Amino acid sequence: MTSALRPAATGTSTGRASGTGTGYAPCHHGEILQGVFLDHDGRRCAGLVTLPMAGPGSRAEFTRRPGTAPGALTVVPADRTKAARAAALAIAECAERTGLPPCGGELRLTGDVPVGLGMGSSTSDVIAAVRAVADAYGLRMGAGTVARLAVRAERASDPLMLDDGRPVLFAQREGRVLEVLGAALPPLVVVGCTLGGGAPVDTLSLPVSPSPSVSVSVSEADEDEDDVRACERLRTQLRRAVATGDVPLLGAVATASARRGQRVLGHPEFEALTAIARRTGAAGVQIAHSGAVAGVLFDPVAPGVRHRVRRCLHGLNAHGIPATRTFTTRRP
Repeated sequence: MTSALRPAATGTSTGRASGTGTGYAPCHHGEILQGVFLDHDGRRCAGLVTLPMAGPGSRAEFTRRPGTAPGALTVVPADRTKAARAAALAIAECAERTGLPPCGGELRLTGDVPVGLGMGSSTSDVIAAVRAVADAYGLRMGAGTVARLAVRAERASDPLMLDDGRPVLFAQREGRVLEVLGAALPPLVVVGCTLGGGAPVDTLSLPVSPSPSVSVSVSEADEDEDDVRACERLRTQLRRAVATGDVPLLGAVATASARRGQRVLGHPEFEALTAIARRTGAAGVQIAHSGAVAGVLFDPVAPGVRHRVRRCLHGLNAHGIPATRTFTTRRP
C-alpha cells in the first residue's frame, strides 16, 4: 500500500523557447490527519493528509536572463524567500538537464492564498516557482523532482505537486508518498473558520518522534510507541473511510487527529468548535497543523445539510470564531 515518488530522470520538453515560463500550484485547507507514521521499512517519519480546496492558488512567471550570474535573481514580492530558493534550485536543475549555463532572472509571484493560516501558501509559491522556471527552459518536471526541490527550498513541503486528486499520506519533511489511500476522498461540505486569532505556527519547531539513534528513557520510548500506534490506527481508519466513502468515519479520524494536535497547538476555541460540530450533526472537525485554519465537516447528502450549515455558521459567530468560506470537495 505504500508508494514512493520517483524523480524524473530527464526533463520533458514543452517546446517553449521564449525564455519566459509560467507555473501554477493550488493550496489546501489544512490537514485531515497528521502525526508520526511508519514507512514500508518500519521507519518512523512525520506525515500528513491534506484537505483539498479548489480556488485559491499561486501563479509564477519566470524570465531567464542569459549571461547573468545565477545569483542575480530578482523576486517580486521580495519577501518570498522560499520561492526564491526554489527558483535558484530549479535553475540549477534545468541548466544541468539542458546543458545550458545557469543564469539569473526575474520571478514574479501572484495569488490569493491566505498567508500564515496553514493552507500551504509557501509550498504553493515554491511549486509555482519551480514550474515556471522549468517552463522557461522548455521542460516539464515530474512530481518527484518538484517534491525534492520543494523540500530543499523550505525543509518541509505539502503534497500540492500531486495533480491526480488521490488522497495520500505524505512525508512532508522527506517529500515522498508513504501511501496512496484510495482514488478520492468522499465529498464533503466544509465550513471554514480561523482559530487563535489567525496566528501562524512554526511547523518546523514542533516536536517530532525521535529516530532510533536518539537516546530516550524507557517511559519516553513507551510514550513514543503509543503515539505511533495511535497514528497508525487513524491511518487504517482513514484508508477504510476513503475506500467505503464513509464521511462519518472520515470526520471521526479528522477530529481525533485535531484533538491530538491540541497537545501542541492548544487552540482555546477547540472545545467550542467540537461542541458546535456535535450540535449541528457534523461529521467532525479538521485543523491545520501549521496555522489557524479549521473546518467543520458535513456529509453533503445528509438530511437538512443546508440547515445544519446555517446553524454551524450561527454557532461560530456566537462564539466569536470567524467564519471564512464554505465550500464543497468533490470527486475528480
